[in-house]
Amino acid sequence: MFNKTSKKGLCLIDLDTIMKGYFHYDFGDAIRTVVSESNEDEKELDKIKFNIVLFEKFAEGLKPYTSILTPKELKYLPISCALMPFTHGLRALTDYLNGNIYYKVTYENQNLDRCKSLFEFTRLALLNQKIITKIIKDKFINPSS
Repeated sequence: MFNKTSKKGLCLIDLDTIMKGYFHYDFGDAIRTVVSESNEDEKELDKIKFNIVLFEKFAEGLKPYTSILTPKELKYLPISCALMPFTHGLRALTDYLNGNIYYKVTYENQNLDRCKSLFEFTRLALLNQKIITKIIKDKFINPSS
């Protein structure tokens, strides 16, 4: 972005976040951020939780906008809750193995910790697929109100 008056640069815009894409990526990434109450590089994996209450509240907030989604897109929303944390975990692992050249790190094994944490969240998202699917069905497909 540029200042209209001075024409000087203000900030960079990550075009990856504004281009057309699949809703599943944005949904899964939001779940990764909102539903986990732990830091992305949490070392104590038993502290990582998939907060179903936060998931349900987040899904409820999206309810007015889901009419644009097709039945097939709605069907695959639950797995996106695991896809994006897994993808980010894989990216962190790859960066760790490549010498931490992409993600900024503040300590030596931070990307490895990110990987482990994100893979644990992925595991929890997979364990919760039944309840995630039920919530999506109740909120988006067969809402009572």
